[in-house]
Amino acid sequence: MVNTRRSKIRKTRNQNTPTTVVENSDQQSTQSGSLIGSNDDLSTEILIRLPVTSILRFKSVSKHWLSLLTQKHFTQRYDNLSKSPGFFASNKYVPFDVENPNTPPFRSLDPYFDRSGFDILQSCNGLLLCSPDLGPKGHIAAPKYYVFNPTTKQLATIPPLLGGLKVHKTIRFMGLAYHQTDCPHYKLVCIRFLECFGELLELFQLQTYSSDTGKWKISVESFHAIKPAFFYQGVYWNGAVFWGPYYQNYLYFKLDVEQLQTLPLPVGLPSSQIIAMYFGESRGHLHLIVRNKYQDYSLHWNVYEMLSDHSGWFVKYQLQLDELPGAFPEVVSGYGYCDLHVIDVVRGEEEENTFLVLRTPEKFIKYNVHDKSYKQIFSFSTYSYMDSSMFHRYIETLSSF
Repeated sequence: MVNTRRSKIRKTRNQNTPTTVVENSDQQSTQSGSLIGSNDDLSTEILIRLPVTSILRFKSVSKHWLSLLTQKHFTQRYDNLSKSPGFFASNKYVPFDVENPNTPPFRSLDPYFDRSGFDILQSCNGLLLCSPDLGPKGHIAAPKYYVFNPTTKQLATIPPLLGGLKVHKTIRFMGLAYHQTDCPHYKLVCIRFLECFGELLELFQLQTYSSDTGKWKISVESFHAIKPAFFYQGVYWNGAVFWGPYYQNYLYFKLDVEQLQTLPLPVGLPSSQIIAMYFGESRGHLHLIVRNKYQDYSLHWNVYEMLSDHSGWFVKYQLQLDELPGAFPEVVSGYGYCDLHVIDVVRGEEEENTFLVLRTPEKFIKYNVHDKSYKQIFSFSTYSYMDSSMFHRYIETLSSF
């Protein structure tokens, strides 16, 4: 039987220890604590290594600590070291580390907004772009957009587009651009459909919003795109918003010069023969995984990385995943092809910790690209269709806006 009563322990002083020695020791400890507390540089080096939950709690210790922990110098250093502990599958949080899962940043988006029923549209370096669902059938209202920091719970409402209610049905893309250093004032990029232009082309307009000015502006009055034009899964990287090569319009928008440019494809891969399996950014690297549409489904994949000058791609990882069907039989469908999808490519703080998040019809799998190890991190109770646009990485960030 375990005794659950707490024993009272009396602290006694060793009779052989002089009183002056004990008092000096206590005084030195107090002085050391005061020294650390008053030295901002030393405090920063300690605080920068603590988990984000501790940082948020310590903001309430004193006004001085609140000031220290909200300074741009501290938040940028902290964010440069911050990790990505999990991702959102629709609005459900899934941690990458199932043995030591972190606390979900929220259980529901609803308490932070003025109504229920919100969807995550995009994740960008710790910030989420959110919008309410469509509402009742026949309901007519201009869509609302919000930028939300799930770490600090800070929320910003985006004003309506130029043109008001009449333009809301013309929105073909709404995306978020943010980075702690090269784009500290987040921006939104919106593409609107204007009209058909002949039999082969469509005409679009591009508007941008800056949190610095709080206003929308027309950045590209009009541009053409080949029918059917889809602007899918916009990704912010290295000063530009890129659209994945899922369709025949390969574009990216440079924010500093406000110009649309052509996205190159990997050498030797004709656009008519590829299907993009994944397109995304991690730790300052833009990645692309494609397959040949005229070949059978294969588990031998190349992970491409874009050059920093946007001029082309190189093969970063070569993956052979032939062992996965043995461990996860549902990967091989009843029709004989491999039902395996890439959710995310996550670069580690150390290169050997880089991994992929994969989805089978029943599970999420974490696959290390270096040691080839893999493990299940989530299992579905029932089959649920999930489009790739429903997955959004969570990155801890202290940055405010």
